[in-house]
Amino acid sequence: MGGNKWLYLALAAPLVAQAITPAAAPKADAFAPVRFLVGQWKGEGDGQPGQAAGAATFRFELEGKALVRRSHADYPAANGRPASHHEDLMTIFAEGGQLKAIYFDNEGHVIRYAGAAVPGGVAFTSEPAPGPRFRLTYLQKPDAAVTVRFEIAPPPAPDAFKTYLEGVTRQVK
Repeated sequence: MGGNKWLYLALAAPLVAQAITPAAAPKADAFAPVRFLVGQWKGEGDGQPGQAAGAATFRFELEGKALVRRSHADYPAANGRPASHHEDLMTIFAEGGQLKAIYFDNEGHVIRYAGAAVPGGVAFTSEPAPGPRFRLTYLQKPDAAVTVRFEIAPPPAPDAFKTYLEGVTRQVK
């Protein structure tokens, strides 16, 4: 067995090393604050553009590495404004353990957000940039409902957020 013992040792060494190496601590789930959003949602809301009707879907993609929101809202004509249709796409992802998102819409807006858990939900706050700052908050309510709030802070007061749109959406699937 003289020559074979080296072969056995070479084959067994990785198994022994694996057995005595301390287990890595489980990684925190960066998506934990947004998991309640997965599904299909329908809602109505009030805001400066007027009463809207819309829907959204949140679905994990890329083997769970990104949560993709597709959303649309229809606004009726009001106060001299024509009826309008809004569509957007937001991809939520983890980078360095931090929840982040990037948002695009049919009006040409692109917003980069940092996400954070807040009591009862999650808030996405736009990264500092020239111009206004934005905050998008989702708060869980009973009966498969979520309050959605979109706030804007003017450039001279980047932390003075004021509600622009707010509504309740209900999970339908």
